Amino acid sequence: MSQVAPLSRTATPLLLLFACAAGLSVANVYYAQPLLDALAADLHIGTARIGAVIAATQLGSVLALLWLVPLGDRLERRRLMATQNAALVLALLGVAVAGSAGTLLLGMLAVGLLGTAMTQGLIAYAAAAADPAERGRVVGAAQAGVVIGLLLARVVAGAVADLGGWRAVYLFSAGAMLVSGAVLWRGLPRLPVPIAAARLSLPALLRQQPVLRRRGVLGLLLFMAFGLFWSTMALPLSAPPQALSHTAIGAFALVGLLGALAASRSGQWSDQGHAERVSGAALLLLLLGWAPLAALPQHLGWLVLGVLLLDLAVQALHVTNQSLILAAAPQAQAQVIAAYMLFYAAGSGLGALLGPTLYATHGWRGVCAAGATVSVLALATWAKTRPPR
Repeated sequence: MSQVAPLSRTATPLLLLFACAAGLSVANVYYAQPLLDALAADLHIGTARIGAVIAATQLGSVLALLWLVPLGDRLERRRLMATQNAALVLALLGVAVAGSAGTLLLGMLAVGLLGTAMTQGLIAYAAAAADPAERGRVVGAAQAGVVIGLLLARVVAGAVADLGGWRAVYLFSAGAMLVSGAVLWRGLPRLPVPIAAARLSLPALLRQQPVLRRRGVLGLLLFMAFGLFWSTMALPLSAPPQALSHTAIGAFALVGLLGALAASRSGQWSDQGHAERVSGAALLLLLLGWAPLAALPQHLGWLVLGVLLLDLAVQALHVTNQSLILAAAPQAQAQVIAAYMLFYAAGSGLGALLGPTLYATHGWRGVCAAGATVSVLALATWAKTRPPR
């Protein structure tokens, strides 16, 4: 098998390919969120049980991180991506024709499994193809595609469902992934099968990789704060005096696009040796972002500013974290990215569980106080564990 040269600064079309393909892949994991009411009505699923659709998708994501994503260190990546893409198309078609709650849940489990495997696999693929001096920039570009895909998934799902029903969303996505798979097969660089380190358990990997330990803890705290906000934001916005519609509430997610695009440069700064400075600045922005968010009852403009600061901070640190852990483990990139994303999943889950509970007992100010507390803890953790100059 032939080997191509590493990605260079002139490889913009290939960077766009990684970013677009990763964005399309991750969107599949989130299409269902604005469609739950339609799914419940069509398949006669009770309101109390419809949350199982999201749970099944997230379970698939965790299984992918444990099982599928690490395969990238041991198998030929281009063929692995093609196989997973074909299986994802079949899973999406299965969801589109689901006739019962059971078949829908199985389809969602498969979509979460394969969508996550392709997303994180593409990030590891891009890192493996990049020159070490350019790895942060390449990972930043791919991660920007992931964030944009995640944010736009809800908008696209709502628009397509309004035109053709919820099944049309998954038929549309199956067609998009079919095209994406063909383009990936033609456009992805052919890399040699990696000479991978032995497959390690998560505890063993953490023992061997101090950068993964440190950045994993920062990622957990980062996404715990992020989850606190996004799991709770709709509650004050849908209540008086704002009383916004679901469409209007969802539009606030688009503010995060600006943060995602701005934060993509953080990978390039990491390549230049400024990873710790970027990390400190991002954590300060994360903490500062809770001040305008706490002022939400006064004016919606404060929410826009807070969302922008929060998204910029989260994506800048997320890209920096991934750049550093991938650089520290060149022979186990798929394994370390999977392990890091488990910290991400744990933090997001804790934030999502804690946010609504705090809102019910202490109101929006209680949520913001908790978010600021987690942000302070993350900043203190970074300051205490940062390596010496």
